[in-house]
Amino acid sequence: MGLNEKPHESNARLRHDTLHGKSSFDLADFEVPSGREEAWRFTPLSRLKGLHNGKAVSPEAVGHVRLDVDAAPEVTVETVGRDDARLGKAFEPTDRVSAQAWTSFEKATVITVPREAVTSKPTVLTFTGEGDGAAYGHIVVKVEPMAEAAIVLDHKGSAVYADNIEFVVGDGATLKVVSLQDWDDDAVHVSHHHAQLAKDATFRSFVVTLGGDLVRLSPSVAYTAPGGDADMSGVYFVDAGQHLEHRLLVDHSQPNCKSNVDYRGALQGDEAHAVWIGDVIIRVEAEGTDTYELNRNLILTDGARADSVPNLEILTGEVAGAGHASASGRLDDEHIFYLQARGIPYDEARRLVIRGFLGQLIEKIQIDEIRERVLSAVEAELTR
Repeated sequence: MGLNEKPHESNARLRHDTLHGKSSFDLADFEVPSGREEAWRFTPLSRLKGLHNGKAVSPEAVGHVRLDVDAAPEVTVETVGRDDARLGKAFEPTDRVSAQAWTSFEKATVITVPREAVTSKPTVLTFTGEGDGAAYGHIVVKVEPMAEAAIVLDHKGSAVYADNIEFVVGDGATLKVVSLQDWDDDAVHVSHHHAQLAKDATFRSFVVTLGGDLVRLSPSVAYTAPGGDADMSGVYFVDAGQHLEHRLLVDHSQPNCKSNVDYRGALQGDEAHAVWIGDVIIRVEAEGTDTYELNRNLILTDGARADSVPNLEILTGEVAGAGHASASGRLDDEHIFYLQARGIPYDEARRLVIRGFLGQLIEKIQIDEIRERVLSAVEAELTR
């Protein structure tokens, strides 16, 4: 053992526990958060409607989120019980809400893409919130070796909802995921996306968060063998009073893997609040890692607030590339002036700049109907 290996690994574990909590399937292992913890200090706990302390579980208020699956003909969709051996293989809960969701779901949905299959269309999972009480869910998407698939997660309606979603990507397989949070204005959604990449696996994730009163998403990526490649992108538009939070973790524990993170948001209205936390850990054994993370926020009005915290911890000197950046600011007056000088009215010039800022990422969505829907939703936000 090298002189510095054990202390460095201990520091990484300590930092992970500080930022993301311990890992356990046992709800009793997690204390009820007070808001002083690093992982919860930005989240308004009073608006979680009891998801964080168990008080959302009430027989008097029964919640339900209906799941409809429009599957590609090549995939298998199963509804299984809690005892199915395929559940819980790609993750362990790292906070109380994730553990509560694991403890409370009744049935899970398992989607399997068979070996070497290339799906002929995206598989669309539509989540529709119904009822006033809390609801919990669990999804497993398993892409077997050398297969290729696209998954769309479409959230709408009114709900108080917590779930865990596992993406298991096999050797040489490719999975593309688009997750849309288009909830009604009163919805609360706390979700954890767990991606596990095998040898030479490719994972492409695109998150779009528009609706809901409070949405907190925690996407994570872990590698089980060399050669994994993850690209995680996202856009969000925060209106007055909304709290939209994204907390990402990329854990590089295998050599010669890649990751790229790019999230962009626009905020308008009083008490519009965006939170973005991006954590990347490059462990001692992860030589040859190539990683970069970026978050940019455009603050359109007074009273809006963006908190952006990129964290990069490197425990080996043998990396191909590593970096991070974060920026939050207002519209560039020079950009607006340039367009106005060419006869474009101020309001239209403003929309063009914002549309271009977010559109650079939205164009990465390779599903035409989803890309057009997101562009239309952003346009609607700009005309409010």
